[in-house]
Amino acid sequence: MTISRQATPLLLEISANLAAEESRVGAKAANLGLLCKLGLPVPPGFVLTFPMLSGQDLTSEISRNWIAEKLQRLMQKQQRGFGCGERPLLLAVRASVAAGVPNPLEAVLGIGLNDATAAALATESADPRFAYDSYRRFIQNYAHVVLGDDPTAFEDVQTLFMEERGYVSDSELRGADSVELAQRFKAQVLSNNGEAFVDDAASQLTSTILALARAWAAPRARTQRKLQGAREDESLAIIVQAMVYGTRGEREGHIVTCGAGRAVSRHPQTGAAQFAGEFLPQSLGTDRQLQLKPTLPLQNGGGESLQTLAPHCCVELREGLSRLELAFQDAVEVEFAVEQGALWYLAAKPARRSTAAALQLVVDLERQGVLSREAALLRIDPLSLDQLLHASIDPESKRQVIASGLPASPGAVSGEICFEAEEARRLAADGHRVILVRPETLPEDMRGLHAAEGVLTTRGGMTSHAAVIARGMGKPCVSGASSLRIDAAAGTLTAPGMVLRRGDIITLDGSTGQILKGEVETRPPQLSGNFATLLTWADQCRRMAVRANAETVEDARLALHFGAEGIGLCRSEHMFFEGDRIIAIREMILADKERDRRVALAKALPLLRADFAALFEVMAGLPVTLRLLDPPLHEFLPEGSAEIEAVARALNVETTHLRRRIQDLREQNPMLGHRGVRLLLSYPEIADMQARAIFEAVAQVAKATGKPPIPEIMVPLVVSRTELDLVRARIDQAAADVQKDTGLEFHYRVGTMIELPRAALRAGDIAQSAEFFSFGTNDLTQTTFGISRDDSSRFIGEYTAKGIFAQDPFVSIDVDGVGELIEIAAERGRKARPDLHLGICGEHGGDPASIGFCEGLGLDYVSCSPYRVPIARLAAAQATLRKLSKNNIKSNS
Repeated sequence: MTISRQATPLLLEISANLAAEESRVGAKAANLGLLCKLGLPVPPGFVLTFPMLSGQDLTSEISRNWIAEKLQRLMQKQQRGFGCGERPLLLAVRASVAAGVPNPLEAVLGIGLNDATAAALATESADPRFAYDSYRRFIQNYAHVVLGDDPTAFEDVQTLFMEERGYVSDSELRGADSVELAQRFKAQVLSNNGEAFVDDAASQLTSTILALARAWAAPRARTQRKLQGAREDESLAIIVQAMVYGTRGEREGHIVTCGAGRAVSRHPQTGAAQFAGEFLPQSLGTDRQLQLKPTLPLQNGGGESLQTLAPHCCVELREGLSRLELAFQDAVEVEFAVEQGALWYLAAKPARRSTAAALQLVVDLERQGVLSREAALLRIDPLSLDQLLHASIDPESKRQVIASGLPASPGAVSGEICFEAEEARRLAADGHRVILVRPETLPEDMRGLHAAEGVLTTRGGMTSHAAVIARGMGKPCVSGASSLRIDAAAGTLTAPGMVLRRGDIITLDGSTGQILKGEVETRPPQLSGNFATLLTWADQCRRMAVRANAETVEDARLALHFGAEGIGLCRSEHMFFEGDRIIAIREMILADKERDRRVALAKALPLLRADFAALFEVMAGLPVTLRLLDPPLHEFLPEGSAEIEAVARALNVETTHLRRRIQDLREQNPMLGHRGVRLLLSYPEIADMQARAIFEAVAQVAKATGKPPIPEIMVPLVVSRTELDLVRARIDQAAADVQKDTGLEFHYRVGTMIELPRAALRAGDIAQSAEFFSFGTNDLTQTTFGISRDDSSRFIGEYTAKGIFAQDPFVSIDVDGVGELIEIAAERGRKARPDLHLGICGEHGGDPASIGFCEGLGLDYVSCSPYRVPIARLAAAQATLRKLSKNNIKSNS
């Protein structure tokens, strides 16, 4: 049988033409073409491409005639024979796929080796040992990839043989023993499969190509691609290439340099233009990874190196990397071989590097004129900037991982296990570094969250309360570590096979989600000059403003440090949990009459006024959006018996009265209950007090600075214009009262948070009374999907794995559902009020994909946690550039 006509592979020579064929031949093959295009030496070969057309069978037999002609030309070029006993041609077969597509296929190296060709290779080599090392590895490699054998069986054969012959390591193998061990490997193939190892070179090649194509089309590989965001039907190309003999280190009786190595054009951590790498003399490409003997540096450092052994190769390699870096417009890593003093490039690709190194690279390339400033901005992943904003675990440190959860907030920190928020505050006041460990955090844990170095929860997802608050504070957080068990009463944290106690030290790696035992050394954030340079470029390109979510002076200052252009969300309820404020709010909740509630709230007013004034002073004329009280009242009341009794004593009320009030306020579904604007309508004195505190703070700052701030007062959870009108009337009255009392005139804006589907649909009507909309995408996502963000971690992974959701909708905006509601609200709101100001203030405000969506709708700003501000600045610039590019393409077409 043969493959159907539609799936017939295309055969392409390895030449400069491949550089322009990446869509068909994949990144690895295209990069070989680029090497050829630059005139750099590449072992000859050819590429087979397999269009992954639906329903096509790639497991059928490949006709040898398709590749016979290419093999004949290859043998002529190399002056070697494929499968011949003298001057044998050996082949390497590798898969090549599109950049960014997962490639689990293992290369097969040494095709053409059998007893006769291995003996011929040994004759050619200065050290015959490497010929039989390569032969054994080929047998094991072929058996694993083509026949599906377990590679450990061959390792067991070698271990037993070494013990029999008294060898300590395989580097000692010599002569007949190397030959004998290869025969035992062949015998293992026979034992595993009931058939002898294939000696015929052509059959080896055909079987290898079929095996790679079969593995690529297998359901497991297709599912893996889907899970990692690639198309199931991504195409495959297979590179067939002559192997370079890095073991043939002898010419006419004289030893010459041979070997294999790897080189990079940049330092992977700093990005400095630093030529470096390693070289293993007298070896094939795979020997370097196996470390049969110590590798040598490329340049002379006082000892033997590639530079001392073959100085001309070192010069050529350095020059080649420089040319490749300009062609790639990126840091470059190459694999190379040296055959009898001649340099060959085996592979080239963009080099792995840290974010700091990536910034150094694009800044260098922009200054050299290689990259435009716009292209440089598009080369950096905005999310990678997180590496520079937080401490990280030293890569040299040993990790004892006790459990893993979700990497909810980046950074790394060590501290003592602590189970209660108040305990965290007390210990932190005494100078202890603590990790707050909770099943999940609640609003009343805010003071403990402020005091702790990091947060660990056993429940919750990436957008849970703990995750959102920790990101806002810049503290590491691991959430949803479900394998851990907390017993706060006993003071224990139980992990699989381990019990930790209150006060024991653990380390959180919020960038990976790992929880580590003990204290682990960390590295401080690395905010380089290149970081500031890149963000300056971003600010020059972006259209949308970037604000921060902040409630404290510390957060506001941090936001300014990271370049925020105002506060897009100040959750005023967070201020209520501090000091005497919580007492006043609890008094208000327990009061039966409005008069008594106003008396209690009056105690909190001067404290809130001072908080608002401090924010206005720090932001110095920048917009500050203040959300009125949003959470239900029960969140301000105590929970446990001990805490209830303590609060009753502090408030001088009967414990039974307090318990009754807590029971009265308990709700079945608080998220959809008595909160937000509903609470403000039931208790208008709350809106009165907050509005007055805001306007008195405006007057206070105006008198001190001569420049009255312009607050933006946001009413949460509205579903109708009438709700907003009623609360707005209270706000307007408070403004008029303060202006009359102080003799000052000031301006303010009143708007609302669009966080319910009905509000989005009724946006045209609501906009009649609102001067701005701020989309609360967290709650809008919850109410659109009918999914609790705190509980979604239990099943959201299954939904994404099955393709129901493209991604977690709490991480990146669901464009088709939530996004359409935002688009409808924006369009209807602007139609009713053309000068309507639009932004988002949910966690999506720091997600690059969501920011791109916002740019597409023309929103005015995004608001995110302070530590996400740099990410948002870069993402907003990239969104602007991509939109401009898209518009230019449309206009040109």
